[in-house]
Amino acid sequence: MKVLVTGAFGQIGSELLPALRDLHGRDNVLATGRRLRAGAANDGPVAKLDVTLGEQLEATVTRQGTDVIYHLAAVLSATAEQDPERAWRVNMEGLRNVLEVSRRRNVSQVFWPSSIAVFGPSSPRDDVPQETVMRPTTIYGVSKVAGELLADYYAGRFSLDVRGVRYPGIISSGAPPGGGTTDYAVEIFHAALRSGQYTAFVREDCVLPMMYMPDCINAALTLMAADRARLCYQTGYNVSAMSFALGELAAEISKHIPAFHCAYQPDERQAIADSWPQSLNDSAARADWDWQPHYDLQAMTADMLSTLAARLKEGDA
Repeated sequence: MKVLVTGAFGQIGSELLPALRDLHGRDNVLATGRRLRAGAANDGPVAKLDVTLGEQLEATVTRQGTDVIYHLAAVLSATAEQDPERAWRVNMEGLRNVLEVSRRRNVSQVFWPSSIAVFGPSSPRDDVPQETVMRPTTIYGVSKVAGELLADYYAGRFSLDVRGVRYPGIISSGAPPGGGTTDYAVEIFHAALRSGQYTAFVREDCVLPMMYMPDCINAALTLMAADRARLCYQTGYNVSAMSFALGELAAEISKHIPAFHCAYQPDERQAIADSWPQSLNDSAARADWDWQPHYDLQAMTADMLSTLAARLKEGDA
């Protein structure tokens, strides 16, 4: 099986990529991005790719003989607000190109992640159901709602097997934050280990659903391996693992680093966070493809600090 990953060097891609290479073989998974990570070629096949260029994408898919695409290339929420036109072009034209090339070139499966950004102030705040009002107030959220509908269209009109989940905030010790509103939940760990203090851009009582990267990767791989006949939804499955206030996370970190101090200076990203739900109901994912997270706040914090400390030490060596 030949697998192509777009946005392979971003937060999710950088950790999904080695998992896919372990699963399918190093030489069978092509990592692509508009910019290539230094030394990436040493880990397996790579290629430059701008997903907004349909002809370039089609040439890459044809050359590789791609069977499955994991489409991760995107402009994230906070960065998208700074340049909405670029965000729409990358997020929507990129997705349309992937779906259309997959249809024409008989790609068997596509994975495309949606986000809690599809929800807005008129959506429920707690235990958000699988099907509910989706009226986001960010261009990122708008592109994700439109993307879910477009993916559903290709699934229904052309029988393309495209699947996806609505990821909450993702916490990872791998790639640095990439411009998302939930980046504070990653930045805080780096700051705690480097300086023992952090100034957050959201309030202490800001609650959002979150997920640790191992669960994020597991969700993608489990959904892609599921029997299609069991799936009641093509894209946009709610998945969740934990919800916590930033103050709760800071307190948990302090159990490991007693001198750690977190200050709070909310900026414009707080308004984005306030438009998103505090918790999700992921019963559909649990019923349809046996979704089950493994990390809660306590387990995630302990593992994140240990893993990140080792990576930071290795980087300083």
